[in-house]
Amino acid sequence: MAPMPPVPTTEATPSEMSLRPIRTLDNSRENSTKKRRPHRRPLNDLTGLDNETFRKEYEETYEPPSFTIKELRDVVPSHLFIRSLPISMAYTIFNLTIILVLFYLATWIPHSPYYLQFLLWPTYWWFQGVAGVGIWILAHECGHQAFSDSKTINNTLGFFLHTIVLVPYHSWRISHSQHHASAAHTQLDQAYVPRTKSEYRRHGDPSPWEEAIEASPIFTLVTLVAMLLFGWPAYFFLHMSGQKYEGKLTTHFMPSSPLFQSKHKWQILASDFGIITMVTGLGIWSYVSSYWTMISYYGIPYLIVNAWLITITLLQHTDVYLPHYPPESWNFVRGALSTVDRDYGWFLNHAFHHIHDSHVAHHLFSQMPFYNAIKATPYLKDKLGEYYIFDRTPVWKALYRAFRNCKFVEDTGDILFYRR
Repeated sequence: MAPMPPVPTTEATPSEMSLRPIRTLDNSRENSTKKRRPHRRPLNDLTGLDNETFRKEYEETYEPPSFTIKELRDVVPSHLFIRSLPISMAYTIFNLTIILVLFYLATWIPHSPYYLQFLLWPTYWWFQGVAGVGIWILAHECGHQAFSDSKTINNTLGFFLHTIVLVPYHSWRISHSQHHASAAHTQLDQAYVPRTKSEYRRHGDPSPWEEAIEASPIFTLVTLVAMLLFGWPAYFFLHMSGQKYEGKLTTHFMPSSPLFQSKHKWQILASDFGIITMVTGLGIWSYVSSYWTMISYYGIPYLIVNAWLITITLLQHTDVYLPHYPPESWNFVRGALSTVDRDYGWFLNHAFHHIHDSHVAHHLFSQMPFYNAIKATPYLKDKLGEYYIFDRTPVWKALYRAFRNCKFVEDTGDILFYRR
C-alpha cells in the first residue's frame, strides 16, 4: 500500500525541515563509530543510570547522530503512515464515553455514606483526569493533521476537544508546530528551552545557604508541585519554559505575540473565543448549582490533566542524557532524537494513547497517527541503536530526578547537556 500524500499545511513540517542543509560536526558515521568508545551498557535504557562517572564519560564520548530523515522513513512500513478517520473517531467516541460515564457515576457520590466520599471523590478525580489527558492527546493528533486526511475535520474536532480542556487550539497548534520544527534548538525551540548558565546565575553565584536550600528535597518537591499545578496555564499566559523574546509580551492569547504571524490573527481570536465561551459555561454552571459542584466534577480533574501534561511533556524532553544543540550543530533529525520514550505501565500507556512511549517516532513523523507510531517504534529502535533512548524509571522518580538535576546548560559548546 502506498504511503499517504503529504497534508497541506501553513506551518513548517518535519519533512520540510529535513530538506534544509544539515550542518553537522561530523557527517561520517564511520568516523564517529571509530571515535566513540563503547558505553558500559545500552543507552536505550536509562533505568538506574544516576552514576556521575558514567554520565561524564557519556558526554565526553558522545557523537551526534547523522541519520537522514529518508533513512529513518525507509525502515518504517509504508502502511503505518496511513491515517484512518474511522479508527481515530472510534478512539474519540470511546474516550468521550468514558468521560460521560465517569461523570454520571460521580453524581451518585453525594448520595453515598459520608465516610465513603473521602475515597470515591479522589478516585473519580484521578480517573477523570486521566481520561481528560486522553482527550487532550486526541486534539493533539488533530493539531498535527494526524487524525484524518481532512484538515477541516482535524481542525474542527481539535478545536472542540481542546476547548473542553481549556486549551486555545490554534494558538497551541501554531507554537507546537514550531517546537516540532526546531526541537532541541537552543534559539528556536518553543518548549522546555534550557536556561544557559549565565541566565541561571544572572544574580551571581549563590551563597552556601542558598545552595543548601536549593539542593534540599523539600525545596525541589514544593517547586515541583507548583509547576505541576500551574505550569500549564503559565505556559499559555506567559510562555513559561519557552523561548524568550526580550521586551515583548509572549502569550498564546494575543495575535501580536511574537509566537504568531499576522496571518494567524483570526485563528488566535477564534481560540480565545472558545476559551471565553468555555469559562463562561463553567461560571454559569457554578452559579446554577454551586462553585464546589463545578470544582468537584470539573475543576480538580482539570488540575490533574494539567499535572499529567507537565509530567509527560517535561519527561519527554528533559534528562541529563538528552543533548541540546546551538544553531551551528543542530539539524532536524538530531533535534527529533533528543527525546525519551518512557513506560508508564499498561493502563496509562493505553489511556494516554502511547504519547510517551512512542514519542521518538512522533517527533520524526508527526503526521503519523498515534496507533501506528507505537507500531513503528520497534523498527526505529533497531535502526537507531544507541540513539534510541528509553527509560523504565518509575514516573514520579524520573520526574523528581529531572527537576532536580536539569537546571541549565553551558553558554557555549557544540553539544550541550543539562547541569545543576
